[in-house]
Amino acid sequence: MSGAPDFGPRQAVEVCERVVAQCGARSRQERIPDRVVSLADPDARPIRKGKLARPTEFGYVAQLAELTPHTRKGARWLILPPKVRPGAVNDNLLLPETVAELTGLGLRPKEAVFDGAFGSRRTAETLTEVGCDIFITGRAARGRSPRTTRRLRRYRTGVEGRISHLKRGYGAGRTRLRGTEGAQTWESWAVLTYDLDTVSRTARGKAA
Repeated sequence: MSGAPDFGPRQAVEVCERVVAQCGARSRQERIPDRVVSLADPDARPIRKGKLARPTEFGYVAQLAELTPHTRKGARWLILPPKVRPGAVNDNLLLPETVAELTGLGLRPKEAVFDGAFGSRRTAETLTEVGCDIFITGRAARGRSPRTTRRLRRYRTGVEGRISHLKRGYGAGRTRLRGTEGAQTWESWAVLTYDLDTVSRTARGKAA
C-alpha cells in the first residue's frame, strides 16, 4: 500500500482556485457539483449524519465486513479489507466489492447481518451468489423465529461496539493522510493491525 499523493504548491493553488470559483457560483446561486469542502483534504466530502451536535461531518465512508465463526456472545474474528469512498456513499453501492471478495476467497457465510442503511431488495440481490440468510436491523423478520431474531439483533448491537473498539484501540475512523488513497491506506492498516491482534489472541488462547 502506498501513501497519500503529493500535495505541493501547485496542487494547493489549484484547490484555492476551485474554492474561489465556488464562491462566485454560490453568490450567483448556482449549483456546485462535487464541491471542495476542505483545503487540508480536497477529496473529503460532506456527510449528513443526523447527529444533534454535528449534523454534518466531512470525510469518507468506510464499509467493514467482519467474518466470525458464530453470532453468539463474544463472537470475534477477521475483518475484510475496508472499502473506502469520499462523501456519503450508499452502503449498497460498496456491497458488491465485499461480496466479490467473499466469493474470490471461496467463503459462503451462513448468515449476514446489516444495519438499517441497507435496502432489503438490493442487499438480497447482491448476495444472491453467496446465498446466506440476511438480517437487516429494523426490518420485519419473515420466516425467522423470535429467538433467532434476538440473537442476530444482539450480534448487530455488538458490531457497534466493535467499530468503537477499532476507533479507540487501532486508530480507525480519523485518517491523518490526505486524499481517498490516504484514507484507504489508513483504514487498511487499522484493520490489518486488528486482524493480527485477533489472530495472536486466538493463538494464545489455544495454547493456554
